[in-house]
Amino acid sequence: MTKFTRNHVMTVARGLLLCSPVLLLAACQPPPPPPPPAAACDACAAAAHAQATADQALSLAQQAMSASTRTYERGLRK
Repeated sequence: MTKFTRNHVMTVARGLLLCSPVLLLAACQPPPPPPPPAAACDACAAAAHAQATADQALSLAQQAMSASTRTYERGLRK
């Protein structure tokens, strides 16, 4: 077993005394702010919204093309 001498006790006491302000300051610091929401989630949501908008535009364009084709065919029959 280790025998504590007066020098060891004084060294430990001096270390605690010198480190106590640092420990107290570290304990009093507020916690770090939470990280911002993941940007990937926002990007995925934006991409899904853009895909839905593109699908809707494609559907509308196909309907318009179908209507214009019917109108053109009617004009040719007359």
